[in-house]
Order: sequence, then C-alpha cells, then structure tokens
Amino acid sequence: MTSHDRFFERKRREAGVQLNGVQKQAVLHTEGPLLLLASPGSGKTTTLMMRTGYLIAERGVNPARIKAVTFSRASARDMSERFAALFPELAGARVGFSTIHSFAFEVVRAYYRARGEAYQLIEGEIEQEQEDELRAADLPVLHKKPILRQLYRTMTGGGSLTEDQMEDLTTYISYIKNKMLPENRWSEAKCELKDADKLLRAYERYKREGTDRLLLDFDDMLTVCHLALSEDPRLLRRYQQRYDYLMTDESQDTSLVQFGIVGLLAAAHGNLCVVADDDQSIYGWRGAEPGYLLDFRSHYPKAELLKMERNYRSAPEIVQTAARFIRRNKNRYDKAMYTQNPAGGRVSLRMLADYKAQAKYVTTALAGTPTGVTTAVLYRNHTSALVLVNALDRAGIAFNLKDGDKRFFSHWVVEDVLNFMRMAYTDRRPDLLEKIYPKLAGYITREQMSALLRIGPGASSVFDTLIERVPLKEYQVKQLRENKDTFGRMQAMSARQAIRTIRYNLGYERAIERLCERFGFRQEMLLGVLNTLEDIADGLESMTDFAERLKYLETLLRSAKSRSRDPDAVTLSTFHSAKGLEFDRVYMIDLAEGVIPSNDDIKKYDKGDAADMEEAVRLFYVGMTRAKRQLELVAYQKKDGAAVKESRFMTAVRSFGAAERDADAGAIARPATFVARPAEASWEGELPGYLKAGTRVSHRTFGPGIVLSADAEAIRVSFAEGDKKLLTQVCLEMGLLKPAKKRVT
Repeated sequence: MTSHDRFFERKRREAGVQLNGVQKQAVLHTEGPLLLLASPGSGKTTTLMMRTGYLIAERGVNPARIKAVTFSRASARDMSERFAALFPELAGARVGFSTIHSFAFEVVRAYYRARGEAYQLIEGEIEQEQEDELRAADLPVLHKKPILRQLYRTMTGGGSLTEDQMEDLTTYISYIKNKMLPENRWSEAKCELKDADKLLRAYERYKREGTDRLLLDFDDMLTVCHLALSEDPRLLRRYQQRYDYLMTDESQDTSLVQFGIVGLLAAAHGNLCVVADDDQSIYGWRGAEPGYLLDFRSHYPKAELLKMERNYRSAPEIVQTAARFIRRNKNRYDKAMYTQNPAGGRVSLRMLADYKAQAKYVTTALAGTPTGVTTAVLYRNHTSALVLVNALDRAGIAFNLKDGDKRFFSHWVVEDVLNFMRMAYTDRRPDLLEKIYPKLAGYITREQMSALLRIGPGASSVFDTLIERVPLKEYQVKQLRENKDTFGRMQAMSARQAIRTIRYNLGYERAIERLCERFGFRQEMLLGVLNTLEDIADGLESMTDFAERLKYLETLLRSAKSRSRDPDAVTLSTFHSAKGLEFDRVYMIDLAEGVIPSNDDIKKYDKGDAADMEEAVRLFYVGMTRAKRQLELVAYQKKDGAAVKESRFMTAVRSFGAAERDADAGAIARPATFVARPAEASWEGELPGYLKAGTRVSHRTFGPGIVLSADAEAIRVSFAEGDKKLLTQVCLEMGLLKPAKKRVT
C-alpha cells in the first residue's frame, strides 16, 4: 500500500471520507496548474479540504504557505470548519482560508502604507439619522450611497435616487470595476439610470479630490490590489514568496480583476488549483467572467483538467433531467453529470390557471410536510417572496427567508398607495395632497398646489378649498369633485377594492405610465409592486387592516434573518442565493416567459446575442440541482387577466419525454424518460368506490365535479370550467379528490 493509499484509508476510517477516482486524482495533483470542474453535488468542498490536508500531513507543507480563496465570508467560514472537522489532528494549522476581498484589502493596506498615503473606506450602511446629523453640522457624509445621492442631486438640480435606481447604479459600478473597463467604455455598460457614466466620473473624482484623503469602496479593494501587484514588483514578490500553493473555490463566480490578482500570485510557481463549474456561473450581471475558465489552458498551457461528474446529492430522475437541460448551452465544457443513487425521485410539472392560485397552491402543498423533510421554494424575483411570506404566515407554516428584500416597504409606490389611503380618511391636509397630486387624476399644477399650501389646512376638504379659492380651469373643477367623492367612498371599501380604485379611478396607474416614459423606470416592475400590494390586501376588510398587515410583514421580514434557523421550516430563496444548498423537495415557481428567461434575455437572444440567455439557462439549472428527491416546476396561464406563456425552460423539460399534459388541469406531467418509479405510472390497487362514473366529487383546486370515467391510469372529471384528465396515482396519493355527500342521478 502506497503512502497516498494509507492516507485515503486513514481518512476513510477516521472521518468516513471515501473518495472516487477523480477526487483522488485532484487530491494528489499538487504541482502545477489544475482546473477541477465540479458538477453539482460532486463533493468539491470535501475534495478541496482533503487536498489541503494531504499537502500538510503527507507532503509536509507549512499550512501558512497555503492560500485558499473563496468569494464569500460564509464560504470561507465553511471551508475552515470543514477542514477542522476532517483534520482535528491539524487543529493548530493556520491555513489561509479567506475571501478574495479580505486578501485584497491586506494588499491595499500594505500598498498605501508604503506610499504614505492616507485613505478611508466608505462602505457599509449608514442610518438616516446619522446622515441627517452630519449634514446639519455641514460635515461631509463619507459613505458610498450618501455620496452618490448628493452627487446625483447636484447633477440633476435637485433630483433624488430611488432605492431601485441606487441598486442599479451600484451594480453598474461593480460591473465596470470587476470587468476593468476603461473610462471610454463606461457608457457601454447597461444601467437603467440615465447618464450613469457621468455620475460615475463625478463619483471617482470626488473620491480622489473631494476630501483630504483618498476614499475607497468595496470594489476599489480589488482594482487597487490588482494595480498595486502589477505596478510594485517588490510588493508582488512579497506575496508570491508568502504562498507556495493557491486554491480558489467557486471560481465560476470570479471576475476579470479577481482572476488577474490570482494569476499574479501564481505566476512564480504555477501551483494553482481552480475549482469551478462553468455550468453554475450565474453572476455575469455583476462582472463574473466564466469565459476565463473556458480559456484556462490558453493562460496555463500545461494545466491538468479533471471533471468531477458524479452527483452524490440527487435521485437519477433529477440528475438526468438537469444534465439534459444544461446541454442547451453551447459555450461550456462537455460534462456528463451522472449518479449512482437509487431511483425513486420525481420531476413534476404543474400548470395553474392563474398567478393568484400559485401562492395558495404552494401553501397547500407544503401543509403537513413530514418532520425531517427539507423543502425550498425558489423564485427569480424578490416580490415573489413577499407574496409567499404573506400566504405561509396566514397558514401558520414556518419558513426561513434566505434573502428577503426589505426595501419593498420603503418603495415609493408603496408610500404613494398609503398616502392615497390616508387621504381617504382625512382630505383636509394640503401637505398630504402635496405628496400625491402629481399622480392624481386632478391635473393640479405646481402653482395651484403652492397656492393651496399658502392657504393652509382648514375645516374644509382640500378639494373644496381648491375649487373655491384657487383659480382653476373648468375641466379641473369637475375632476376634483369626482376625486373628492371617490376618496369619500373609499372608507367603506375593502383593502383590495381601495387599491384598485387608486389604480384605475384616481389615475395612479396612468401616472405610473407617464413616469416610466419620462424617467425610464421599469413599468413592469412598478406594476408588480402594485399587484403584490393587491395580493397582500386580498381578504382584508379595510384600509386600516391593510396598513397594519404591511407593518406586520415588514417586521416579519426584518426579523427573518435574526431568527434561529428551523431545520423543518420551508426555505424561501432566490435561485441565486440557493446556490450551494440542497433540499429533499424543491418547488421552482413563477416559471413564465419574461421572468425566466427575462424579457431582456429574450430580446438579446432574438438579436443574436446568446450570452445572457445562456446565463439564464445556468440559473435554471442551479435551481433544478438543489433538489435531492422531488423537483416541481410551477407555471400559470394568466396573470392580471392577461395570458402568460410558460417559460421556454419548462417547455424544454416537458419535451424531454412523452409528457402527459392537460393545459388547464394543473396535472403533474411525468415524461417517460424520467425513469420514474413503477408506481408512478399506474394505480396498482383497487379504485375507491367514489370514483365510479356519475359520482359527485370535489377537487382541492377545481372544486365540485362529476366523474366521467376512471381507471388505473387516469380519471376524467367534468368541472364547472370544463372536463379535466387527472392522473389516478397523483389524485390518490395526494388526496386531491374527495367524495361529495350526494350522488348525482
């Protein structure tokens, strides 16, 4: 038995680690460059930790001379904990597990210290009160977002950035820095904010010249680190000589500037192990560069390339489906993910009649989840989470929120709707009307509003005051009287009726359209906020109930991350944030064209640019490969009264085999190529008596109906909305059909 065999056998006995052939090759390949392509669930972290332990325990390498870099603090912490668990005998070994940013900051500190140059970090959040205090004292607010807001106000003559615009702007800046785009190409990068490149120039100038010291943000840590290592040979040599072995994890998420830093460090010895999966590169929008992986051998001609293709996580039905799906992409390494896990998994497709049925369906499906079964609901957009949180909370189903977007509650559309509602309860406040008058179908001018403010509040309605004391056009008088009447009637309305009245009777939705045309806001996103508010309002008797519910949900989301993680609770997560996680059951929802892939992806693809579409494919693939035993894809036919096409990705999965499909029924389709359990194909027992032809039944989704026919394969039922063909096995397993009390004669 060789020394490596003894090493592997010892770790098998001590820690239960049993590596396959490719994993062992990766552990033993210590000298020279290595690209390790790791399919989902292939044990990459274990392999990387075993390689680290092998270097120390068998090759005698000083732990301090090993640098293992990942791209999030959570991943760095996980690597450190996994290494300690696998190698408790090396508890004192100080391996350099860190994020790329923490390493870069170390270099930046050394660089500026040597130059004697003062600098200050401007990252992190700042409370509004702190910002107000600094401004009141006429002191500069040296934080990234306040600086950008102030520069935007100066550039636009008083304009203000919304939270969505701020997110677009900061993503745009990160993209440019990570791509190392020169200034003459800044305008090429996409940003919803008009003249973002001009604002970035002002921002960079302020960071250099606006104070007595250089200001650095999070992205500058990388660009300055790369600049320092490129321009200062002594500094580069210092760090090259510190580490003999470099390893990078999750390298498909690495940007050009990050690759550049790692490449400079590895140039002296070439002992670089890059662990990645090009099929899981999903951060192109913030500068990730998967193309670098595809060109790896052009940078390192002598590199070894190993493929870890065996999936230890998922059932064959899921692995086969996902492996076939990812082959839609052309710009990738040819990998053949497989598994030796036993069959018995399930891939299901569900088509719902309407978007509003989705949260209800998912909530019903999650009710009564057995203890010990982990479940996740994955989605593309944060607004989906809020609708689910609302539904799950009402149903009393515990959930863990992976990455809630608390900004929803401070969104200006939400505040507008609440101000309209406040106006319904008190229409005597000019200051309240001032907040909404440009979005109200009253055609009130700025001058007329100023005149009303000068008059001030009184005993009369602001609409009466306008009509009686402010010069108006004739058409305005009629409109303002109608507005007053509408606001008065809103007090007796349900919350959902009130929101629809604001949208359609008081002109708010038309105002949204005008704002989108003028300022370039995304109308689809703003209408989505309104639709979400309607979903939350559904079933609430009054506007007061609605305001209280919003406040409650905001508190719920704010506390979601601080609550202890319940292993039996449902996990709600975006596709992006679910990467690296695994669950017994996964529901992927909102699978509609325009959502995934997005409308932008589709437009670019139609013009011949496939890059964004390929990333959307990878994102869908990441979602699929989170599932261990059950994967369900959920779509709907209508949303807000308009027809919706299911995602082309769901259509592709459907096409992999002879999928059984009923477009209206929401039946679960199981393509024959999924190697499903025999029991999935037919019902082997005796059919219950209530499934005889002519019997009255009730379906969980479609309501009352009459059985037309039933056998071991399918049940045909006549419902109010038409005849449906349902799979017998599914109906009986999930209890979808129940007998009614009376028999139809």
